[in-house]
Amino acid sequence: MKKKLLVLFQYVFFAALAAFFVWLSVKNMTRQDWIKLEDSLHRANYWLLVPVLGLLLASHWLRALRWRQLIVSMGYKTSILNCFLAVMIGYFANIGARLGEVLKCTIIARYDKVPADKLVGTVVAERAFDLICLLSVFALTLIFQYDVIHSLTADKINSLFHNAQGQISWLKITLLLAIAAIVLLAGRWALKSFGHTTIVRKIKNIFVNIWHGLTSVRGVKNKPLFFVYTVGIWGLYLLSTWFGFFAISATSHLTIIDALSVLAMGSIGMIISPGGIGAYALLVAQTVAFYGIPEAPYGQALGWLLWFGQFLSFILFGTISFILLPRINKSPLVIEPIKSESIALHEITRDPNDPA
Repeated sequence: MKKKLLVLFQYVFFAALAAFFVWLSVKNMTRQDWIKLEDSLHRANYWLLVPVLGLLLASHWLRALRWRQLIVSMGYKTSILNCFLAVMIGYFANIGARLGEVLKCTIIARYDKVPADKLVGTVVAERAFDLICLLSVFALTLIFQYDVIHSLTADKINSLFHNAQGQISWLKITLLLAIAAIVLLAGRWALKSFGHTTIVRKIKNIFVNIWHGLTSVRGVKNKPLFFVYTVGIWGLYLLSTWFGFFAISATSHLTIIDALSVLAMGSIGMIISPGGIGAYALLVAQTVAFYGIPEAPYGQALGWLLWFGQFLSFILFGTISFILLPRINKSPLVIEPIKSESIALHEITRDPNDPA
């Protein structure tokens, strides 16, 4: 009974969180903005969703190949098709609750007889590399979009270090350094004083799992191919974002370099909101505003259109995978719980197309 109530609370909480971000993304829109948004979506070229879906499907296939590499490196055999179907079912399951990683591990454990706890380790490894890739996308955005970002943030940054007369304020600099030092010392003290508590142990465990995940690739036989898969996954994410720009005339002039920043911020939206609902469109709209695109309605239209493309891929390919999996393996899927703190890594880093 307690577990059922916990699951119910989880669904209610994430539904409320999604609703909050939807409200946040549209709260400042006027009636005229709504009319323009409806018109923009009506005029959008939805045929461009076809290549977007193709690119997303290709990225999911590469993800399945990369995951299989990690499984094979542990000495177990698994079907490429089973890995792919498990990945797609995992995405589908993450739309409503954070069960995708557990479910895809259950599928491979059930059909290919790979120990579930070993599979959890491969998930940690994947997520660790996805975290590095996401940070790399942010770094590339800062490098290639420095002029745009600097022009928009220069005033705010300068105000931190200059006084009202425009001169460098050593007092402000000293205060900022003092605050940074206090935060670091307080964090160190908290880790030492409360290291025995559950929450601190879980935080430490997350970082330990990230390190273990990054170093686990040493067991992969074809390491260059592993990195090719990783770059390919994120490259396809970038291309799918860029292709989406052409669906709306107001954003069709944006370049693939501009898509870097949209991918970076859209990824954050996918992480903080279940399914990316609301948060993804909000952050995409705010990001393209850097390039002179009005947040309402054109930024909103782009954000919701890109989100819909990903959502559609999860529903379409996930449903097909649910149908094919038992038919290919000639036996029904039985879901059994997998208990491991390693799955906690999923809570802090996901690939941008993961709707958890």
